[in-house]
Amino acid sequence: MYTRTIKHIILFLFFISMSLALRAQLTQTLRGTVIDPILQSPVTGATVLLVSANRTVTTDGNGSFRFSDVPVGSQQLRISSVGYKEATIDNIVIIAGKETILNLPLEIDVKTQKEVVVVANSRKNRPLNELSAVSARAFTVEETQRYAAAVNDPLRMATAFAGVVSTDDGNNQIAIRGNSPTGLLWKMEGMDIPNPNHFSNAGSSGGGISILSAQLLSNSDFVTGAFAPEYGNALSGVFDLKLRKGNNNKREYSLQAGLLGLNVSAEGPLMPHYNGSYLVNYRYSTLSLLDKIGVNVGDGENNFQDLSYNIFIPTNNAGNFTFFGFGGLSSTKLKPDYDSSKWERQSDRYPYTFRANTGMTGITHNYLFGSRTSLRSAVGLSYVENGGDEHYLEDNKDLSLSYRENYQTKKWLANSTLAHRFNNRNLVKTGFILNLVDFNFYQRAKENPNAPLEERINVSGNAATVQGFAEWQHKKGNNLTFNTGLHFLTLTLNNTYSVEPRASVKWDLSKKQSIAFAYGLHGQVQPWGIYFAERQNAGGGIEKLNRDLEFTKAHHFVLSHQYSLGKNLRLKTELYYQHLQNVPVSTSDTNTFSTLNILGEYVAEAFVNKGKGKNYGIELALEKYLDKNMYYMVNTSLYQSKYTAADGKERNTRFNGNYVVNVVGGKDFVSANGLRTFGVNIKTVYSGGFRTTPIDIARSKAEGYTVLHDEQAFSLQNPAYFRTDLRVSMKWNKRNLTSTLSLDIQNVSNRQNIYNQSFDKLKGEVVTNYQTGLIPVLNYKVEF
Repeated sequence: MYTRTIKHIILFLFFISMSLALRAQLTQTLRGTVIDPILQSPVTGATVLLVSANRTVTTDGNGSFRFSDVPVGSQQLRISSVGYKEATIDNIVIIAGKETILNLPLEIDVKTQKEVVVVANSRKNRPLNELSAVSARAFTVEETQRYAAAVNDPLRMATAFAGVVSTDDGNNQIAIRGNSPTGLLWKMEGMDIPNPNHFSNAGSSGGGISILSAQLLSNSDFVTGAFAPEYGNALSGVFDLKLRKGNNNKREYSLQAGLLGLNVSAEGPLMPHYNGSYLVNYRYSTLSLLDKIGVNVGDGENNFQDLSYNIFIPTNNAGNFTFFGFGGLSSTKLKPDYDSSKWERQSDRYPYTFRANTGMTGITHNYLFGSRTSLRSAVGLSYVENGGDEHYLEDNKDLSLSYRENYQTKKWLANSTLAHRFNNRNLVKTGFILNLVDFNFYQRAKENPNAPLEERINVSGNAATVQGFAEWQHKKGNNLTFNTGLHFLTLTLNNTYSVEPRASVKWDLSKKQSIAFAYGLHGQVQPWGIYFAERQNAGGGIEKLNRDLEFTKAHHFVLSHQYSLGKNLRLKTELYYQHLQNVPVSTSDTNTFSTLNILGEYVAEAFVNKGKGKNYGIELALEKYLDKNMYYMVNTSLYQSKYTAADGKERNTRFNGNYVVNVVGGKDFVSANGLRTFGVNIKTVYSGGFRTTPIDIARSKAEGYTVLHDEQAFSLQNPAYFRTDLRVSMKWNKRNLTSTLSLDIQNVSNRQNIYNQSFDKLKGEVVTNYQTGLIPVLNYKVEF
């Protein structure tokens, strides 16, 4: 039914796009700030050229520039300044509804004796952090909106990149280069932040839907290996998020309504004749609209809402302050169905409730000591609560508790980074990151459905992680850069620590190609709940099982090569090897468990740091940047992911799919005067299935629940995963108003990809559980 409706919407959008364009020529303001990317200091006196109109302005003392009456559509800027490489910024989209405000970093030029024109390599997707030499790219807010079925979600967008695989269609968690999703680090404005996703499990790095609004995000970095020294407590990847400032000249608003909820944002100046600004966004949803059109988005009733904000407060002499934060409330409730005639699976007898509440607020302070030194400091507070319970509906219709959990984590956060540029060749950054953690964890569970309910975790207390780093960048010239440094991590809970050397070198062989090599040792604290697992010993006392666990560590080696095939076409190849050690595994020498295979849950068993693992592979990515309203990206990753548990045997990890191929592309059809745009975007992924463990059918039938052949852990592989997503959109520009109607369709072919298999007691057989099918997400957005 809804498939036919979707086809009608697509046809409607297409025919609207072919109608006559409005006669009036609409314009809007284009302005921004040119900055030094490391010091975040303004670049004064830079020349900014609006190419299409051949108009030139010069940045003022704050690094600011402004063009009025810029025609709606795609524009190009060219920026030059003494001591910096010339930069060209393409495909700047001007809309009628809002001013376009840019934050433009310039790369330093080591030749400072006189002004010379040095054209930098294409800046598209170059990481904002210049000390990230490999396995890193910047992503734009436009990409989170443009990529099919990304629906403004950084994690879902990232699945289009080489080496990144989604672990579940109904969840945005990602596995990077065969690693567990728990290895991902989230940062915002330089601060460590909790998992910013709704419906997230304790210890996980993702969830059902992102809490963060695209209205607040600015261009940010995504790193997948050999991290710069300032990044710590991560094994697989880093999302380094930046927030945009609100408009400090005029008030602007956006309204968005769709199948995922209602979204409202507002921004503007804090007061007249002051550069401070505010930006706030609120969203509410019940997901009930998807249920009403027949789309299955999971069992139970799902609700969520979130708020995010960014307030910029500059001063004349005391530096700049930013007050930012986000909060999200989400819950799921599956009520018991007492009519046994409706029970189709054993899971129908397990009603449950679940909640995931996350909040974070912080204050940053940036201060410049002259033109070569900057100090960036921040303090913040975060709170995360995950919990719920599950019951079993007995034959007599009584409810018996089968699982209960409640995890509360409060963190006091502080960090500071001092950066000093000795000259255009040498830069030093040093700093610390302090997280004070208060926790209150409780878990009652059964070892299996037939076992008694036991208390697994019951603890309240506090601990701290302390990190320090120092890094040095040396440029031998415009074509050769060395980065070296150290990262230090310690946990006060058991006084474990890690000293981690990092180094990289990048060599631009010519204007068209470059090579880079990087090495890093990276350590990560275990998921907090694992440290507090407990059991009753023979004497009746409570035994703490994992308080002395050390960090899991990984040596990363990456060799990267980039070649420019044209102005907007790039081929990138990366070879990588990761050796993991100190991995928690079972204390039993016949057990095959390893934390390298978990998705994020708190496993309350006894572990020792005797496990190992390795990931290695090659990634190739051909990317055509947006040019003439078209872009595409084709990438593939061939890889192996292995682990060794307590039994000493090397096996495939859960996430060893061996290969993944992504094809992403899109085209905008723009009317003659640029006032209407019809967009079509598509994404296709084809990847090897995740690994799974065979089910012992005989024992499962005897016990009445799923029993695995643990000695054959992850010896089977699910069938290949295939999914195509589609996005169609129509944008209208009118005077001071831009409206967008969009339709994102996840899994447009309704392919039934296997998620897992389990034994069902009610059916008396093994059943196959599938990933989500076709999901349409319709949105209408107005900006003014």
